[in-house]
Amino acid sequence: MFIQILWIVFFVSLAVQLFYLLFLFGRFAFFYKKKSTTNSREKEPVTVVIAAHNERTNLKRIIPLLFEQDYPNFEVMVINDRSYDGTKRVLEQLMAIYPKLRTVTVDYTPNHVTSKKYALTLGIKVAKNDVILLTDADCRPKTDKWIELMTAPVRLEGKDFALGFSQYESQRGFLNKWIQLETVWTAILYMSFAVWKSPFMGVGRNLSYRRSFFMGKKAFKGLWDIECGDDDLFVNLHANSSNAAVVVDPESITFSVPKNTWEEYFTQKKRHFHAGKYYTAANKQKVGWYAFTHFLFWVTGIVLLIFSVINQNWEQILVIMGIMVVRSILITSIFQSARKKLEGNFEFLWSMIFDVMYIGYFWILGSLGYLSKKVKWK
Repeated sequence: MFIQILWIVFFVSLAVQLFYLLFLFGRFAFFYKKKSTTNSREKEPVTVVIAAHNERTNLKRIIPLLFEQDYPNFEVMVINDRSYDGTKRVLEQLMAIYPKLRTVTVDYTPNHVTSKKYALTLGIKVAKNDVILLTDADCRPKTDKWIELMTAPVRLEGKDFALGFSQYESQRGFLNKWIQLETVWTAILYMSFAVWKSPFMGVGRNLSYRRSFFMGKKAFKGLWDIECGDDDLFVNLHANSSNAAVVVDPESITFSVPKNTWEEYFTQKKRHFHAGKYYTAANKQKVGWYAFTHFLFWVTGIVLLIFSVINQNWEQILVIMGIMVVRSILITSIFQSARKKLEGNFEFLWSMIFDVMYIGYFWILGSLGYLSKKVKWK
């Protein structure tokens, strides 16, 4: 009876997994085509917004890169959030070079709000332009077409949100390989649902929306006391089937500086997972059903495989192994195709080992982040 239940759970979880892989992730990876941004109309002005806390070195790098963008009308707004590392002096020097660089200085954060949301609200409130493009100080655009491509859905299609992709810089070591893999897989998740007209998150390293929309929603109303989630929670709360679009183009992405130690990485991901506890129930289920059946598939499959080996049932062994290999080939193909769309990079990273490791990563680190009572930005 126990074995029969295991077989039922194994095949039911496989069926759910195949639905996600074929009809949701597969639709994005194999069939989604990027939209043309060619338009003869005058390009609407854009404000690039960066909230920075003790980011002197990174600002020295990103500001010159931003002003190399091939876009006729934009400004850069840097919110200097309680920095004490000489950021103010660096920004003054940069403003003398770049007239379209503006700054706002935050000296303190009120008790009832969280620091980054408060800083972003002040910066967006005084932005001159209605189209806002968000990124972080430790990011860099891949190309000079970043502003044009990332803001196109907002400027030309009337969307309230444009959800972009932000990868981490390539470095040596297993940690960096894992960070890149996990980042691509996260993008597959939220972009696939957005293409399916069911958006649930975005990343603040590459996100665009209108200032008027932001202010119309009273900024981060309902989210002020949550330390994280200035990006994904804002999207989760206000994005819907008609007002959000993805930007899928290797020229539209940004690169960020990755964490160099597992401790720093776990702290970062714990903060990201912490935001998930504030998602709507429906949005939790979107990822939850995949993660739960992913877990069941491997647990029941491995247990059945062990029993089949003990009983020397070679037919069952071949069936189980065959299903595992076919699923692995499918998810590898999805990953490779999606990465090609997002980054223009077809390098192989996914494997059955990574797939199993992801279960532990999601459930252990995710549980720690979900159950944590408080996290901090900086």
